Amino acid sequence: MLTRKQYELLMFIHERMKESGIPPSFDEMKDALDLASKSGIHRLITALEERGFIRRLPNRARALEVVKLPDSMNPSLGGRKARFEPSVIEGNLGKVAAPPARSNAGAEDYVRPVSIPVMGRIAAGTPISAIEHHTHTIVVPPEMLGAGEHYALEVRGDSMIDAGIFDGDTVLIKKQETASTGEIIVALVDDEEATLKRLRRKGDTVALEAANPAYETRIFPPDRVKVQGRLVGLIRKY
Repeated sequence: MLTRKQYELLMFIHERMKESGIPPSFDEMKDALDLASKSGIHRLITALEERGFIRRLPNRARALEVVKLPDSMNPSLGGRKARFEPSVIEGNLGKVAAPPARSNAGAEDYVRPVSIPVMGRIAAGTPISAIEHHTHTIVVPPEMLGAGEHYALEVRGDSMIDAGIFDGDTVLIKKQETASTGEIIVALVDDEEATLKRLRRKGDTVALEAANPAYETRIFPPDRVKVQGRLVGLIRKY
């Protein structure tokens, strides 16, 4: 599955190649997708290449090749519409039920550890492409999580060091689509960039605030930011 922006870029490249045989420039792609900078196009191109939809040809300027289109573009599939990733997280997440009532037997009740999927890397610094795929699983005690669905992410970057989150840490995230101001969240910006930041609401805008004075607070209209989960725990290897 592709994000909406990834799909739009793939189809723009495909249509341009059909018309002229020449891939569009990065400026043309940026304008077509109404992005603010070419860095967003670089991330989308990398994501499409990693998923096997396009190929960059070496030693040639503007050299892109469309390798395949989404299955929904195949006429044999009956014209089904393209499906887009609703979020950066998909798959079976670690679920924790509400804690059971304690027995009166006097013995300690056994609480089974919870398997949590690690869904890739999250940026706490320079933005990286949105994470999407289950890479491996970790086991954590349920008291670290609380009830609900959870996943884990490996932190890359140093923008949250003053909140005690360092490069290489693994953060435990409760999956949810809303959060209160001041909470540390996984935010998806423009359906393409995932980042770990503190949420601040300022009037009609949403601010993603770093915990490192070297990084500026980024401010967006609310329709550009989706909450993907809230930080509930952290694991660090020594």
